[in-house]
Amino acid sequence: MAGKPKISLAWQMMIGLALGVAVGAAVDTEFARTWLEPLGTLFIRLIRMVVVPLVVATIIAGSAGISDTSKLGRVAGKVLVVYAVTTAIAVTIGLFFANIIQPGVGLNLSADGIAAKTVAAPKLSETLLNIVPINPMEAMATGSMLQIIFFAMIFGFGLASLGERGKPVLRFFEIVGDVMIKVTHYVMLYAPIGVFGLMAFTVAKHGVAVLLPLFSLILTSFLAAAVLVIVILIPMVALVGRTGPVKFLKNIFEPWLIAFTTCSSAAALPANLAAARRLGSTKAIASFSIPLGNTINMNGTAVYMGVCAIFAAEVFGIPLTLGDQLTVVLMGVLAAIGTAGVPGAGLIMTTVVFTQVGIPLEAVALIAGIDRILDMIRTSINVVGDVAAALVVSNMEGDLNKEPYVEGEM
Repeated sequence: MAGKPKISLAWQMMIGLALGVAVGAAVDTEFARTWLEPLGTLFIRLIRMVVVPLVVATIIAGSAGISDTSKLGRVAGKVLVVYAVTTAIAVTIGLFFANIIQPGVGLNLSADGIAAKTVAAPKLSETLLNIVPINPMEAMATGSMLQIIFFAMIFGFGLASLGERGKPVLRFFEIVGDVMIKVTHYVMLYAPIGVFGLMAFTVAKHGVAVLLPLFSLILTSFLAAAVLVIVILIPMVALVGRTGPVKFLKNIFEPWLIAFTTCSSAAALPANLAAARRLGSTKAIASFSIPLGNTINMNGTAVYMGVCAIFAAEVFGIPLTLGDQLTVVLMGVLAAIGTAGVPGAGLIMTTVVFTQVGIPLEAVALIAGIDRILDMIRTSINVVGDVAAALVVSNMEGDLNKEPYVEGEM
């Protein structure tokens, strides 16, 4: 007798999302905050529990797994170049669509009585210095992801240089990574309930009516993000990464959905690692590039910054010259690195950009009202860009599809 068909995790989360929207529309905010939001908060806490050990183990194993130190440096360079180029393109696409659609023109949104906290743009020297942890253990305790990644990469480089003597330690971190993947699989069993709680609270708190005045901004962000994926990332994966569009979209659906519903790239990290491996990336390159991209490769957030800069300028009647818009592109690339790992990074990064081009920071407070919706769009695109970069670099190194993936492994 055939067994009952199993509902995949992705479909379970879709069901949780749909039920969350329905329940959120039917209950009041106080009920949702008391009984439903904790379901989602628990999921986010469980994910945050596994992220640091997972990132440390995978980055060290990925760095040390490339035994050829010259190749290791070459891979790192290519990964960073792909991240920088796609981020710059993403900001440009956001600016392009916002200039065409003009989401802020004609809106009568009052900024009276609201204000945003001023955030100074970080100096380049300060940004670079803050990447280096004074105490790696403190960085791990506080979850400073950029510092954690820097230490793990340096540790992995040192481990690779030991050759055969370092193999036992490398094997240890590979096993730790595999264990954390298993632990994450256990956590993901709770994901549909967490998605339900998060969506129900979001809908109960914001509703549909409050979003209508800013619908044009949401639509512009969605269209720009969709074009980034369809016109840039998918052709890049097909032509440079030698991976078919249908195969690519099918395999990134689960991490995309996790990121979309949770607004957390960290939550999607394990699924993203598995997706990159299924699509043909080597274990070493995926373990190196995906956790790194999780922190500094923010294609979706870059689109969001471009759109929001034009929107805010239009709302306040401030013309942005071509030079101002080029500044937005440059600051978007730098801010993606400089403010990585900060809670509410999307809004903080936008504040940094606004400061540079003279847009009133009250605009951030206006955008914050719908930031949850915008966060769903930008975060889900962020994880797609990470997998795309891993495939491109794997093929550029001639390693694509050379290492079979066994389901459940790192």
